[in-house]
Amino acid sequence: MLCLCFPTAMTDPNKVIINVALFGMTQSGKSSAGNILLGSTDFHSSFAPCSVTTRCSLGRSCHLHSFMRRGGREVTLQVQVLDTPGYPHSRLSKKHVKQEVKEALAHHFGQEGLHLALLVQRADVPFCGQEVTDPVQMIQELPGHAWMNYTAILFTHAEKIEEAGFTEDKYVHEASDTLITLLNSIQHKYIFQYKKGKSLNEQRMKILERIMEFIKKNCYQVLTFK
Repeated sequence: MLCLCFPTAMTDPNKVIINVALFGMTQSGKSSAGNILLGSTDFHSSFAPCSVTTRCSLGRSCHLHSFMRRGGREVTLQVQVLDTPGYPHSRLSKKHVKQEVKEALAHHFGQEGLHLALLVQRADVPFCGQEVTDPVQMIQELPGHAWMNYTAILFTHAEKIEEAGFTEDKYVHEASDTLITLLNSIQHKYIFQYKKGKSLNEQRMKILERIMEFIKKNCYQVLTFK
């Protein structure tokens, strides 16, 4: 269901807690992206010819003091990130993955709610075919009909598009019809994650700033799971 009120974490005017869930295909970079958001190594991340993540896992960041200002006051930010198994999975059935994710969302965000579902997609892999749309279908099954307002795309390995001579705008303009349709439905909420030439902290701050832009536009509303 859609909650139109501020979550309980927002009752402290000097602290904001945001809840993010990661979705995506196997080896899309979900766990690595989660670690960047948290500024830690909570999630196991490695290259493998199969799915690495088999269970949902919640990570909490340290407090980011003075991350932003609200009402003339400096506000501390904390990020909670739910990492989910790749979908489709090399070992687990779709039914199993769906149930695992459904239970984890209810357990971790049942009361506080979810601010953003982040679809993690490799920038160097074309977004087309049934496999890439499977994680999107899982997001579409989130409660309520307003999932589009709570979904953004994180393009990992974005340095590859620079190496190929693309700008971000050109990349999006020349994307597949499938990706363009999705971007249109989520109001073009997307982020590019670069690794080459950028420190982990630079990557983290850029992504978190973009995420906060999306959340503010939603007036901090959340999806809750009962």
